[in-house]
Amino acid sequence: MKITKETLTFLKDLKKNNDRDWFNKNKDRYIAANENFTSFVQTIIDSVAKFDKTMAGLDAKKSVFRIYKDVRFSKDKSPYKTNLGASIPGKGKTSLITGYYLHIEPGASFLAGGAYMPEPDSIKAIRKEISANGKSFLKIINDKTFKNLFNIEGEKLVNVPQGFDKEDPMGEYLKYKAIVMFHKMDDKTVLSENFAGYITKVFKAMVPLNSFLNEAVL
Repeated sequence: MKITKETLTFLKDLKKNNDRDWFNKNKDRYIAANENFTSFVQTIIDSVAKFDKTMAGLDAKKSVFRIYKDVRFSKDKSPYKTNLGASIPGKGKTSLITGYYLHIEPGASFLAGGAYMPEPDSIKAIRKEISANGKSFLKIINDKTFKNLFNIEGEKLVNVPQGFDKEDPMGEYLKYKAIVMFHKMDDKTVLSENFAGYITKVFKAMVPLNSFLNEAVL
């Protein structure tokens, strides 16, 4: 299973023609692109489930985001997203806050994982875990494979949050409001024959940090 060239071409054309008339005239192309993407996501879910049991039995149709934008509170009134995305959260208490995200967009595709927009209690628990087990956290993010694959991104506070020592050696990481792993990809990678295997390897490399973050809130 692979992402087809037609899927990327549709997204490129949609970006140039982001209006309802064009979309309705090209609805068949959208349906084909969405079916291609959804089937691909199911392949990824089934592959990831081999090393992350919380993914077993998930339905890709429930993971894929709608292409229709909510423009009620946006200055940009273009009605459609110009990407195809899927969020793949696990099931059960062993996957409380983390998961895997796949974003396909010509020239701007990426994979992500970690804790995105965690609830206040969850990010507080994560900060406590990082402060108490800094060595374990640093071992994960300083691993050679991890550093080659990911950047850790997320909005940060200006200062170390209340309740933590301002001189905490993990202070810079305690400032994060979310801890997200990002892995960018070019179009050549997205269209490659083994793209599913590529994603599976990257998602597998996310497991140590995902597990660390989940354990913090258990």
